[in-house]
Amino acid sequence: MQKSIDPIIRLKDVSLTLGSRAGSVDILRGVSCTILAGESVGILGPSGSGKSSLLMIIAGLERASAGRVTVAGEDFTGRSENDLARMRGRSIGIVFQSFHLVPTMTALENVALPLELAGGADAMSRAAKALDEVGLSHRARHQPAEMSGGEQQRVAIARALVVEPPILLADEPTGNLDAKTGAEIVSLLFDLHRRRDMTLVLVTHDTELARHCSRSIAMRDGQIQEAA
Repeated sequence: MQKSIDPIIRLKDVSLTLGSRAGSVDILRGVSCTILAGESVGILGPSGSGKSSLLMIIAGLERASAGRVTVAGEDFTGRSENDLARMRGRSIGIVFQSFHLVPTMTALENVALPLELAGGADAMSRAAKALDEVGLSHRARHQPAEMSGGEQQRVAIARALVVEPPILLADEPTGNLDAKTGAEIVSLLFDLHRRRDMTLVLVTHDTELARHCSRSIAMRDGQIQEAA
C-alpha cells in the first residue's frame, strides 16, 4: 500500500521562550518543519541546541510560545492540558533516555498502564503482546529493579507502542545504555518502525545513530541549521 504523502507533523514559525532568574530565555526561535507519515527523522544537535525542547513541543508536553503545531491532523494551539493528553494518548508514543517505569509494578503492569488509564479493553493481553514484540515475554512478571537497563528500555518501548500510535518520539533512547545494548535498542526501534509503518522522530547528538534515519534535521541555538 502506498504511504500517505501528507505531513503527519507540521511546525510553522514555532518559538519557545521560558523564564529564568536571569530573565527570559529563547529556547526555540522560528522553527518550521514538516515530517511525513512513515518517515524516520533524526533531530541532531549539541546540548542546549533545542532539540529535546522541539520534541516536547511535538509531544504536546511543552507549549509553544508562538507559532502553530499540528500533529496527526490535530491543531495543538490553545488546547487545554486534558485535550493535549487525549490527543497524545491516541497518536503519540514517547521513549525517554530515563526509562520512567513505575518501580512497584511488573513489566506487564507498566506496559498495560496507558491502556488502563484510557479505559481500554483487554489491557493485559495487549500488554503481553507488546512485550513479546520487544522480546521480553520472559520478564513479564519482573519489576524494573530486577531487569537490566536494556530490558527496562524495551519495557518502555513496549509501553509507548501498546496503544498502537502512528508516531513514536524517542529522546536520546540509548543515552543511559552501554554501546552494545544501545545498538540493540536502535536495531529494535528501526525494526518496529518498518514493521508498524509508523513515523519515528529520534533526538540524538550521535551522527552515526542519525544516519539510520531516512533524513535528519540539524539544530543549533534554537534554530534549524540544516535539513537533509
